[in-house]
Amino acid sequence: MPVYVDNARNPYGRMLMCHMVADRVEELLGMADRIGLARRHFQPGSFPHFDLSLGYRERALRYGAIAVDRRGLVGVMRAYRQLLARDEAEMARLRGLIAATRERPGSR
Repeated sequence: MPVYVDNARNPYGRMLMCHMVADRVEELLGMADRIGLARRHFQPGSFPHFDLSLGYRERALRYGAIAVDRRGLVGVMRAYRQLLARDEAEMARLRGLIAATRERPGSR
């Protein structure tokens, strides 16, 4: 299953950030592990994703992530929401990750 990085350039302090999403949450977390991005940066709230600095974006691309524009990102998000509506196992995995994220010290 692919992992995607968008071409956003959102300012965050002195950095520019983009987003990393995937067709399945396991793929998203796997890519984060491969590029050395700590799981504490996982953001399950509105949509499961990571915000990436441009350096991490380049790493993700080297490891096989697919670059998409805003429209492509929205397409991935729609497809994932449809998957959640019909795949109880994926929904359970996501709920577990959300619960684990909320239980982390300093996550609030």
